[in-house]
Amino acid sequence: MSPEFAGVLQLLALMAALALAYAPLGNHMARVYSSGRHLRVEKWIYKGIGANPDAEMRWPAYLRGVLAFSAVSVLFLYLLQRIQGFLPGSLGFSSIDPGQAFNTAASFVTNTNWQSYSGEQAMGHVVQTAGLAVQNFVSAAVGMAVAVALVRGFARSRTGDLGNFWSDLVRGVVRILLPLSVVAAVVLVACGAIQNFSGVHEVGQFMGGSQQWNGGAVASQEAIKEVGTNGGGYFNANSAHPFENPTPLTNLFEIFLLLVIPFALTRTFGVMVGSVKQGYAILATMATIWVGFAALMMWTEFAHHEGALQLAHGAMEGKEVRLGVGGSSIFAVSTTLTSTGAVDSFHSSFTGLGGGITMLSMMLGEIAPGGTGSGLYGILIMAIIAVFIAGLMVGRTPEYLGKKIGSREIKLAAIYILITPALVLVFTAISMALPTPPHSMLNSGAHGFSEVLYAFTSAANNNGSAFAGLNANTDWYNTMTALAMLLGRFLPMVFVLSLAGSLAGQKPVPVTAGTLRTEKPLFTGLLVGAILIITGLTYFPALALGPLAEGLA
Repeated sequence: MSPEFAGVLQLLALMAALALAYAPLGNHMARVYSSGRHLRVEKWIYKGIGANPDAEMRWPAYLRGVLAFSAVSVLFLYLLQRIQGFLPGSLGFSSIDPGQAFNTAASFVTNTNWQSYSGEQAMGHVVQTAGLAVQNFVSAAVGMAVAVALVRGFARSRTGDLGNFWSDLVRGVVRILLPLSVVAAVVLVACGAIQNFSGVHEVGQFMGGSQQWNGGAVASQEAIKEVGTNGGGYFNANSAHPFENPTPLTNLFEIFLLLVIPFALTRTFGVMVGSVKQGYAILATMATIWVGFAALMMWTEFAHHEGALQLAHGAMEGKEVRLGVGGSSIFAVSTTLTSTGAVDSFHSSFTGLGGGITMLSMMLGEIAPGGTGSGLYGILIMAIIAVFIAGLMVGRTPEYLGKKIGSREIKLAAIYILITPALVLVFTAISMALPTPPHSMLNSGAHGFSEVLYAFTSAANNNGSAFAGLNANTDWYNTMTALAMLLGRFLPMVFVLSLAGSLAGQKPVPVTAGTLRTEKPLFTGLLVGAILIITGLTYFPALALGPLAEGLA
């Protein structure tokens, strides 16, 4: 079997698995967020934090809950890293320096999981499990809660209430993320991923000599890092490491895990707004972009005329032999189109155009299918923009799901889509203009620019993956990427929740002959076009200076 055909089969198998999980998981999540019943363990949690889960919140109160919880999480994780040297199970590692501790705390709380350190050489068991793994759960649940609040804005009318943040947060963890992660961890252990609390030990090498390895609760953290579209790896090699991702089967399973909730949330959206066809339209948009980008990536990595690359059946540099070009290409596209950031290959070693695809995937806003929650609310914002464009074409007040898209709504949507590009381009420009420490950029020219552009694209979009040619463990990059992560996560949420409150307060608009049918293929095509055009116009100059220049050279 040729590597190309094997890659296509993997893509088809993945699509089949996602299709089977779509309706059951999507319906389950809709029931979770619509239920009026609280589980006993949830009641204990509410009592412990002093929250009333039945109190409805308007958007300012919901936002305060999001920001307060996240601020406390940043502080807790920062302090945990600063006292690591005094904790049991530290494996002899010292406490994390202030700059890197702040960067890591901001990273994991924002669901970015950008790492400017080597996990197996810096973090002990307590920080990994009680700090990083916990944030993998709750940061993902925060994104899902905000998405559900926006869906309620479309579903409700003549009220400003969007639900209860504390209830949405706890239910997301207890009823969705935790059960899925337990099952996923068992599967990974059965397939060869490690799960222990062993210390540092010396192992021999095939070619002589030895090296030191430490164990850890790897499979459980690997499960939630994919399920919650987090991405932080227990080891520096991330999902390319055989302890995290042992075989081609686990590679495909991990891709499934990072895609399953974002895709299934479109079903949740359709059920909650009372029209599963609306969910299918959003799903079709996400799937079109994901499949198209995966196919394009495999083409760029397989199609080569150079002798060495033909013998290797593709651009194998930076890719694991056991995973191949096909599996690595699908993983790279899936992890950058979601906000996962886990990697099973060296993105800096992809072809020039292949590296550009990974960047463009993030620049779309990670909405195809996007992160847990963030992908859904991101693409719904783009749907509002697409409806507005359609309204301008026919001279009619735009409507979406029975809600008028007036000046307030379109201003909020426009500000949302401008925030992340502004962060990416401004921080990249400043970093390129300032004198760079000699040990930061390992390459010059177009590829060096691509490394910096990729870093801030990843940070501001809360992705967390890296081109891996940039040493970001410097005062400048630790501080600037942390700011990009925090602003890129929480500023958009302000406008999403404000938009949700505005929509929830409206009265429904009756469907007429002139209403744009947003459940039809025509709207899906319009939405795909709007996403690609807006992103292209925003980022084309930067892409032309980096990956395009390199790919065409």
